[in-house]
Amino acid sequence: MTLFKTSLRNFLAHKGRMALSAIAVLLSVAFVSGTLVFTDTMDTTFDKLFAVTASDVTVSPKDTGNGSGGPTGRPESLPAATMARLEKVPGVRSVEGAVSSQSVTVVDAHDKNVGPTTGAPTIAGNWTSGDAKSMDVTSGHRPARAGEVMVDADTAKKHHLRLGDTLRTISGTGDFTARVSGIATFKVTNPGATVVYFDTATAQRELLGGPGRFSAFDVTAAKGASDAQVKRNVREALAGTGAYTIQTQKENADANKKEVGSFLDVIKYAMLGFAGIAFLVGIFLIVNTFSMLVAQRTREIGLMRALGSSRRQVNRSVLTEAVLLGVVGSVTGVAAGVGLAVGLMKVMGAAGMDLSTQDLTVTWRTPVVGLALGIIVTVVAAYVPARRGGKISPMAALRDAGTPADGRAGRVRAAVGLLLTLGGGLALYAATQQQKAGEASPLLGLGIVATLVGFVVVGPLLAGGVVRAISTVVLRLFGPVGRMAERNALRNPRRTGATGAALMIGLALVACLSVVGSSMVASATDELDRTVGADFIIQSDTGQPIVPQAEAALRHTPGLDHVTRYKDVDATVTAPNGSVSKHAPLVAADPSYASDLRRDTTQGTLSAAYGANAMSVGTTYAKAHHVRAGDTLTVAFTGGRTAHLRIAAVTSDKGAIDTGVMYTNITTASRYLPADRMPENEIMFAAAKDGREKQAYTALKDSLKPYPQYSVQNQTDYKKTLRDQIGQLLDIVYALLALAIIVAVLGVVNTLALSVVERTREIGLMRAIGLSRRQLRRMIRLESVVIALFGALIGLGLGMGWGTAAQKLLALEGLGVLSIPWPTIVGVFVASAFVGLLAALFPAFRAGRMNVLNAIASE
Repeated sequence: MTLFKTSLRNFLAHKGRMALSAIAVLLSVAFVSGTLVFTDTMDTTFDKLFAVTASDVTVSPKDTGNGSGGPTGRPESLPAATMARLEKVPGVRSVEGAVSSQSVTVVDAHDKNVGPTTGAPTIAGNWTSGDAKSMDVTSGHRPARAGEVMVDADTAKKHHLRLGDTLRTISGTGDFTARVSGIATFKVTNPGATVVYFDTATAQRELLGGPGRFSAFDVTAAKGASDAQVKRNVREALAGTGAYTIQTQKENADANKKEVGSFLDVIKYAMLGFAGIAFLVGIFLIVNTFSMLVAQRTREIGLMRALGSSRRQVNRSVLTEAVLLGVVGSVTGVAAGVGLAVGLMKVMGAAGMDLSTQDLTVTWRTPVVGLALGIIVTVVAAYVPARRGGKISPMAALRDAGTPADGRAGRVRAAVGLLLTLGGGLALYAATQQQKAGEASPLLGLGIVATLVGFVVVGPLLAGGVVRAISTVVLRLFGPVGRMAERNALRNPRRTGATGAALMIGLALVACLSVVGSSMVASATDELDRTVGADFIIQSDTGQPIVPQAEAALRHTPGLDHVTRYKDVDATVTAPNGSVSKHAPLVAADPSYASDLRRDTTQGTLSAAYGANAMSVGTTYAKAHHVRAGDTLTVAFTGGRTAHLRIAAVTSDKGAIDTGVMYTNITTASRYLPADRMPENEIMFAAAKDGREKQAYTALKDSLKPYPQYSVQNQTDYKKTLRDQIGQLLDIVYALLALAIIVAVLGVVNTLALSVVERTREIGLMRAIGLSRRQLRRMIRLESVVIALFGALIGLGLGMGWGTAAQKLLALEGLGVLSIPWPTIVGVFVASAFVGLLAALFPAFRAGRMNVLNAIASE
């Protein structure tokens, strides 16, 4: 109890010095807790939605990869006659047919897409009793006849839709218009989808391509019959009549949740990864804080030892303070995490995914994980300083001799750091020499971790030389004040190394990702310049296939030399040796694609692959399956017949576009695939007649104005889109890494603040012999700048090394251009100096306000 009281007193006595460390713990725990609360809330939202909308038993077509629209633009469906068979199944009370498609685009009277832009789907179908469980008709009435449509309230509000407004729906079977007859409001949270409803006959005709078809049947169990029993009865009744997917309410909800879960997992693990980086950076801050506190309390600890306290008791006293710090930071961090989750929900709401705070979910796991992580990380970080405090000699402490430097420990540390750095460098080099990305990736990961740890360990050794070099360029310009700042930074290399290492980690990741992103853009741009011969690329931003009416509009555009179709065809390919490739990457295209995308061949000519009953394969496939030009492959088209196609060309798999793709003519594919199984175009290409590129570009955009889901891009547009996409991704990553950099800045602030306290007498003496307040503050700011630049220089150099090695792996996938974004690197380095200035504001202000006589008299 006495030990705890002593620790509590010390903690409260130095609470100001602990504050920044507590903030670091708070931020890290808040990120973890916020991530858990946010994803748990998303789970709750979708669980409610799926539980409400799923029927007792759902009967749908067997999954063929066509999904709710898929490549053909028409969802798989079942005949209406199946409903009569289901109604006779024992345990079934009622059966209702549902129509649903996600391969639709809904536009207003001005041809503006009213669908979501967040990746959520636009869902069209008929109104069923299942929909009535999740939505209320709050205005007008549900569609009862052709020409009527009902829209969800969120979409109506966002796009200012009212009763009587005209909407046009574009599907794979054609366009049709309808007037808004009703608006329905979700009873549960709408996760961002746009939903429109039609009468059943219209939905069947326009979405499924004909009457008497349904996407699924919703079966309601009779009273006393379990879902599992009804499912068994349904399976027996439908046995031998076709391929079906039969699911209970729970199975249906779980399947839907699984589809959403993969998206949520990406968010969760990405955010937790960055939280882990913030924790790692926070460790340096905590280590520095407790190291400096132990050093400043040398005499106090010595007195405790002289009065009988053992090394273990001193150790436990420091660790108890760490536990208190961890508890305070973690408790406030968990609370802040809930606020962060609410903030993320608001951001998602602004982006179109409305999440209600009524679904806010805080499970027992969130506070337990947050507290455990915060306390454990804090205690682990404080363990080394605590042991160092326990080794203080009572007599040395009473003489205020301080803690003598452990030369052997420094030498061992330097040796271990150099070995780790050398080993990591060798692993990075080995990764760049591999011929397969799968073999190189583990070596790259090992090299990154080893060099990171190595640089952290060897940081104090580097601090001396790097700080002197930076000081020669930066600090010597400020005369004696700059030299004093340099000596202060060099006074404790271990402290400077740890403080700089915290900043190093975040900036190393920034540099690495900048190099990778810049190289990806440069490589793709170079690839486009070398291989793409088409003037224009037409595709959907959301991945929807190009509907026939849009294709027709493209073909009638004046000024075009040719238009090329491109269709992904699902097939199973069997080589002469019997090896089978399911879902082979087979593309059916027009012969003009050979000029739209210039592919090198190692055998044969690519134009010959578009001949009758011919195809091409990639070099990787040819090598793996021991085939060459002239051999015949057995191609079983999914939903169609089996063909025997001759290999007319083997294309080189070097490059990032269409790597490994097999080509055949659309005419060849249509011989073996029924018209209703032929996929729509995934993408299309066009070439202008000579000298008419500008006119054709304008004409194409005009032709596709009624179809806003598609974009027309020339090569300049396409390159810009690529840069923007990678840039947006990097911006998100940089924003998340900012958390680690903020914690690192707190470390610089804390180090300087504690250093000012540690040098109180020294500062008083300097002031007494003529150092002005302005000079004192400048000295502390310059010390902060040199520490920040030290961390930035090491971090950026390390990150560029990682990025260069990572680019070698990208080269194996066809992205072979290395591009160092020097403006970004230089900008970050210069910004680090301003970060150092910012971090020094409070410590410098505090030092300047010291009373000279009191500072000289302090011990």
